[in-house]
Amino acid sequence: MRIRYLFLAMVISIAFTGGYFTGAVSGNNDSYKTKKIAHSAQSAKNPVQKTIPNLKAEPSKVLIGYVQDFRNPAIIDYEKLTHVIFSFAHPGKDGSVIMNDAAINNLRAIILNAQKYDTKVILAIGGWFHIQGGESYDYFRTAIADTNSRSRLVKELLHIVDREKLDGIDIDFEHPRNQEDAQSLAAFAKELSEQLHPKGKELSIAVNAKVHSGTGTDIHSVVFESSMFRYVDYVNIMAYDGHWDDGYNAANLSPFSYTENIVAYWTSLFESLNLSKEKLVLGVPFYAQPEDPAIKQVSYAALIDENPENAGRDTAKMNGTTYHYNGDETMQRKTKLALDHGLGGMMIWEAGHDAEGPYSLAGTILEVITKLEGEVAL
Repeated sequence: MRIRYLFLAMVISIAFTGGYFTGAVSGNNDSYKTKKIAHSAQSAKNPVQKTIPNLKAEPSKVLIGYVQDFRNPAIIDYEKLTHVIFSFAHPGKDGSVIMNDAAINNLRAIILNAQKYDTKVILAIGGWFHIQGGESYDYFRTAIADTNSRSRLVKELLHIVDREKLDGIDIDFEHPRNQEDAQSLAAFAKELSEQLHPKGKELSIAVNAKVHSGTGTDIHSVVFESSMFRYVDYVNIMAYDGHWDDGYNAANLSPFSYTENIVAYWTSLFESLNLSKEKLVLGVPFYAQPEDPAIKQVSYAALIDENPENAGRDTAKMNGTTYHYNGDETMQRKTKLALDHGLGGMMIWEAGHDAEGPYSLAGTILEVITKLEGEVAL
């Protein structure tokens, strides 16, 4: 912004010549960039020193962390994230929104914590499991298929956004399985967009990777209506869970080769639709998958607690079981892959699984983003 001060000549019986002083300060809103302010020549007088406000620059690339509703809000590293997506609110078949009191209290605590770091908080609707039992699919599908229940769902979500002062909504419909589902989801996204965007709120959507982990071919059992992507700000690609593809294989959780195929698929799709690839956000797992499906997943933090050297690996043994995951080096490669292909940033499932301190994978991702952008994280 350029500011000019101009003192015009004044004539009061005796003409005199005036001058003007011109000062200019230029700013740049590029993310993670240290702003430089040009100083005028120093005066002989000692000027009064003014405090320069400590402003957080808007990042050019996002780092989005999903956080489950039961997670302790105090353990999330908000400073590293541009967005926290609170997961989940649950859709009722009649278009109602279902959240228990504990979840609402955690949401409010996350909002308060995130405000300290100018981190945005978004509420996710959907998820795989439903609070009333079973998969969310039947509840969500029914709610958005009918015009009245869909409108009610939009209205209730907007009410929560206004009441809790949220920054937006994330749609996590897992997954549209036919053209009817796809049309309903597109209509739902359109209605939400028309209500959220005029308020300056964001709309994102989590999507199936749409690529077979083994063959790299298109998953035809998941169907999207491409017009839907025009209504959202971010498309969070769930580039993990490949271990369920064609029989259980923990090694297919999210290897780098799988992610390469996913990035190629989505960038090609968005180019063909003439949509900005900046909308695309690459999802990465912060959990480890056991070779024995009868055993539960473990967090990346648990692997580091077991042995910090696990940070440099993609497989580790713990309690007699081999786990597959993404270690530090793979996370660096994936972040570079995403940015090199013009994606808008990275997404984490799930931020509560991260290790602390120097072993933080969110820290690894942020370092790569900062380095590749050639800017300084604030």
